[in-house]
Amino acid sequence: MTSDYIYHSNLWMEEPEDSNPFAAKRCYCSGYDVYGQVVPQASWFEYLLLLFCGERPTREAARLTEKLAMVLANPGPREPSVRAAMNAGVVGTNHSSALMAALAVGAGQYGGAQEVAICIRLWRECGQDIQQWKERLFSPEEDERADIWLPMEHAPGFDPNGESLPTPVRQALDYLVDLAPANGALAWLQTNRSELEQAVGYPLALSGVAAAAFVDLEMDEDQSSMLYLMLRLPGAAAHAIEQKRMGWKKFPFYGAAIELANDPGPVAKDSDQEGECS
Repeated sequence: MTSDYIYHSNLWMEEPEDSNPFAAKRCYCSGYDVYGQVVPQASWFEYLLLLFCGERPTREAARLTEKLAMVLANPGPREPSVRAAMNAGVVGTNHSSALMAALAVGAGQYGGAQEVAICIRLWRECGQDIQQWKERLFSPEEDERADIWLPMEHAPGFDPNGESLPTPVRQALDYLVDLAPANGALAWLQTNRSELEQAVGYPLALSGVAAAAFVDLEMDEDQSSMLYLMLRLPGAAAHAIEQKRMGWKKFPFYGAAIELANDPGPVAKDSDQEGECS
């Protein structure tokens, strides 16, 4: 095998089977034997952090990740990415389409992975300086170069459509704080939440809580946004399957909001057209 066909990875190494070079005999993740050590001894979230961070995590970090995953597992039908999956499910398309719909919608800047990535950048820049946060929340872009993303229209990590903090967001923040470092991002966010909400004019969002948790897990913006996308898929999948089984007759369609730009008028019935064909 020439060097042109060697993939380079710092987190993964494989030994090929003697009889089949396309199959792995042993797999190592950051030096740990996956099937000999990790699978028998580690939890799912310990393995997940090992994959993402390249180091064996502490039990505290694994516990925080597990509970964050539960918080994010099902954003619910009110969340756009879940509704996208429901739309795909109810029409009976394949399962991958439902998940791709959820990923596409959930990747954006309103409660999505891109918003989380922006929050991570702000944490890196502002740290625990509340005055700097108040300034940067209104201008979160790093520069003005053209990008695939339009400028943010709200303070990242906060819900511009809300008037008060939703109960689940409060519960999630209060619970995750107890699992995170005492002087970490979640603890600081809990202490300063009211002042930040007063500054921006609307309440904290779950994306802001998740971003603080990722900071406490020492993840960068790429790791955080990717994991955020993944952890929200279980609910989208479950709702898509449910809607597929329930069928379109029970699915709300917004007929009153649909206007035809070029209405052809009523279609003639077959009986009206009798005798017209020779």
